[in-house]
Amino acid sequence: MQSVWIDNVRIVTGSEVIERGHLLVRGGRVAQLGTGACPPPQGEAQVIDGRGQLLIPGMVDLHIHGAAGHDMMDGTRRSIEVVSRTCAATGCTSFLVTSVSSTLEALLTLVDRVREVAGHEPGARIAGIHAEGPYLNALRKGMQNEAHLRHPDLAEMQAVLDRAGDLLKMVTLAPELPGGLALTRALAARGVIVAVAHSDATYDEALAAFRAGASHVTHCFNGMRPIHHREPGVIVAAFEQRQVSLQAIVDGVHLHPAIVRLMHRLKGPEGVVLITDALQAMGLGDGTYAFGGHMVTVHGGVARLADGTLASSTVTMNEALRNTVQLGVPLTDAVMMASTTPARLLGLPHKGRVAVGADADLALLDGAYEVQWTMIGGQLVYGAASP
Repeated sequence: MQSVWIDNVRIVTGSEVIERGHLLVRGGRVAQLGTGACPPPQGEAQVIDGRGQLLIPGMVDLHIHGAAGHDMMDGTRRSIEVVSRTCAATGCTSFLVTSVSSTLEALLTLVDRVREVAGHEPGARIAGIHAEGPYLNALRKGMQNEAHLRHPDLAEMQAVLDRAGDLLKMVTLAPELPGGLALTRALAARGVIVAVAHSDATYDEALAAFRAGASHVTHCFNGMRPIHHREPGVIVAAFEQRQVSLQAIVDGVHLHPAIVRLMHRLKGPEGVVLITDALQAMGLGDGTYAFGGHMVTVHGGVARLADGTLASSTVTMNEALRNTVQLGVPLTDAVMMASTTPARLLGLPHKGRVAVGADADLALLDGAYEVQWTMIGGQLVYGAASP
């Protein structure tokens, strides 16, 4: 594999910014990192001029349903492959294939298709599966199809685990439902991240879930009991628990700017992750789409059901990063939230940072946070590099 020097870049390592830096990629990993001009290349090494633009670790999306007209619940390999390519075009290099509430058969079909594609992705790599549902509370269902909502079922989840194995990385559930705490304990014992959302849990019920092993909140503030001064609910319970991390959809719709800043201030960049929660409209724009058993209308980039309920998002990871910085979050913190923190939560120590020995999963962004190219394992998978 050819060595590659990337020169003349502002590097966000995951914790600091190297204003004029360079790095060497060899064998799919970062082999050298420094400031100033890169040393004269040796042998067959390629040199890429970053033109003073921003080089960040590849972003990691823990929550995406579809993109570019393709819904990953449709039972085809092609949809997962298209999402993989589309993620790469947004600077995202790893993602969790995310389900919606469905029949067991539909969920197992998704698992089968993920197994077929994983390891052969044309773009961003599959880091695993995020099962959002079906064990969700109908009172906070959002766009989830109520016809498929049911109480937690250990035997049913065991069938999913038997088929998915280590691919199942995250399960979002409502812990207050009958059987919710038992399933939380069982999943946490298997090393699966248990996330709370689409939940009407009280503060005390949420605390019980976090003590049972839940450690994450899916699309925080959305699809859950809101904060009330006499019943603070899931959100305040999560804020108080150091080990609990939060997802944020920073699209200008799902969260007010002050709420994004509050989440960052209370949890820090180590406790908040940027997600897209995107449906297949991501990358296509306005129109009408079939998603999760509903017809969803996207207008002005905002996806809603006919009754006005928000139905996922169309934001991309690079847009979420830009929006977060524009709201006043420091660049290094925003990159941690998009790359470093989600990689850590998934147990991917070689991803989400720019450091010697880390995977060369990188994205070059211009001043408007538009993606110029994306590299995974030292290979360009999107865009073209300038010599």
